Amino acid sequence: MSGYVLAIDQGTTSTRAIVFDDGFRIIGVGQQEFPQHFPRSGWVEHDPEDIWNSVLATIRTALADASLSAADIAAIGITNQRETTLLWDRETGKAVHNAIVWQDRRTAEFCRGLVADGAEAMVTDRTGLIVDPYFSGTKLRWLLDHVDGAHIKAEAGKLAFGTVDTFLLWRLTGGRVHATDATNASRTMLFDISANQWDDDLLKLLGVPRAVLPEVRDCAADFGATDPGLFGVAIPILGMAGDQYAATLGQACFRPGMLKSTYGTGCFAVLNTGAEKVTSTNRLLTTIAYRIDGVTTYALEGSIFMAGASVQWLRDGLRLMDRADRSGPMAAEADDSQDVYLVPAFTGLGAPWWDAEARGAIFGLTRNTGPNEIARAALEAVCYQTADLLDAMRRDWTSRGDTVLRVDGGMVASDWTMQRLADLLAAPVDRPVVLETTALGAAWLAGQKAGVWPGMDGFSDRWRLERRFEPAMDAVTRGRKLTGWSDAVKRTLTRI
Repeated sequence: MSGYVLAIDQGTTSTRAIVFDDGFRIIGVGQQEFPQHFPRSGWVEHDPEDIWNSVLATIRTALADASLSAADIAAIGITNQRETTLLWDRETGKAVHNAIVWQDRRTAEFCRGLVADGAEAMVTDRTGLIVDPYFSGTKLRWLLDHVDGAHIKAEAGKLAFGTVDTFLLWRLTGGRVHATDATNASRTMLFDISANQWDDDLLKLLGVPRAVLPEVRDCAADFGATDPGLFGVAIPILGMAGDQYAATLGQACFRPGMLKSTYGTGCFAVLNTGAEKVTSTNRLLTTIAYRIDGVTTYALEGSIFMAGASVQWLRDGLRLMDRADRSGPMAAEADDSQDVYLVPAFTGLGAPWWDAEARGAIFGLTRNTGPNEIARAALEAVCYQTADLLDAMRRDWTSRGDTVLRVDGGMVASDWTMQRLADLLAAPVDRPVVLETTALGAAWLAGQKAGVWPGMDGFSDRWRLERRFEPAMDAVTRGRKLTGWSDAVKRTLTRI
């Protein structure tokens, strides 16, 4: 069997398909952006057909780019934007509504009601999550309440729920497999992460019929095979994980205490806590990092809603630049005497604040403030938010030694941003040779399950560092800048 593995990396703003060889080298890539829909303030949707068509197109492009056919691929791994919620007709395979994206805040009022009713303690105990519109469960409840006839059809087993991974699996297998993996299930607010099963009390709390739920499998498992009509042959689908957990695997963060942070549309820091399910006292999330061979590994996670999306806003909204990669050079030219802060609460603030009603703001503007200073503020906001998460993790999980952060995602290509990150964290930042760690993690799950790639130890041994960024900012400057950031956030919060 060949060692070629294909990863589907279905993200928030684009889809990528990547072919890796047995040396973990990228030999074929397909990428396609797709439209974002904003029907109301704070609402974010995707057309499911746009997602599906982008997956088909990028797979075919990646195979052609690698000069391979589908018959050369040993296995497929799927990784996906998490929490984005779909509900579709089992007979037709068509979604009954646009996908509700993880950034969407339309269920904020419903979540406030759950908290007021005292439900959050049970939710946190069972799921490791807080009650927030971010997670899939309340989005599913909204679909059931607002799509005509959805409740009745759902109770009758005529509708299927899933996050993007499940929807793609259904389509890829021609409707033969309705399944997800433990990591994606853990983000629904419906899954007991200790018992590793859907929870009847949570289903009752949110009014979700069990009949719509997918089967939950390990991250490396037999998820069926692609319909031969799609690519000419049936390709086994053997790996699945939500994007942040796939990146954790791709960074070889297999030991407790290892930490990675991915900088894509949002920013997500994941700390491996091993078999220990750590309960956060700082409003971080306790979650499943991966489940392999029936063994569950847990993590603490901090989620930031806007990272690369803030740079996209500078480019497309304010039109301060024609390309996103101009942000780093612009930041480097900014006036150091100005402390400008952008709090990117465009769709609320994530960890550790969790304020769904907060909205974005810029502080410290002067007559001398220009595009360079605003670009720097957008990049620094990502670093400040990471510092908030790391501080919370250190308080939740103490005495674990010095921190080294492994980073990945599109933003880490910027040397300026990574140096500023190390400066504000006062900790080293390691950038790997392979930056496509999310896709690599999904590919590793599938490849090792197929028997053509090594297990954890062999994979870890082959992780390679491209560059380490050491902190160089003096403590006084760092302290001043962090204090200014904290003040800016407090001025933005609606929950004081």
